[in-house]
Amino acid sequence: MNFKFVHNNFNVLDLDKSLAFYKEALGLVEIRRKEAEDGSFILVYLGDGGSSSHQLELTWLRDWDRPYNLGDNEFHLAFEVEDFEAAHKHHQEMGCICFENEKMGIYFIIDPDNYWLEILPANR
Repeated sequence: MNFKFVHNNFNVLDLDKSLAFYKEALGLVEIRRKEAEDGSFILVYLGDGGSSSHQLELTWLRDWDRPYNLGDNEFHLAFEVEDFEAAHKHHQEMGCICFENEKMGIYFIIDPDNYWLEILPANR
């Protein structure tokens, strides 16, 4: 048997706000979407434009009315970037950096629903 990563899921409260964040912060674009016939949910799959086949699935639930409980938020997705300094400056300007580990040479940004995303320099 050979298993392959396909996607990770984050549930979101405001789909439009999340889509705008992921496009501005990480350049992720919508690959496909599935909407329930009764309007109860929308699934949107985001990709990075082709450098990876891995996708981020954003799930919006019509009847969910409170922030998601992320526990201690010890899980995250990681992204590597060629121009680490430019990415850091961009995320600083967006105000979304939530933690920096200068010793390790990484930092984290936070999305509108408080999910953490690790930013790594390429060729580390």
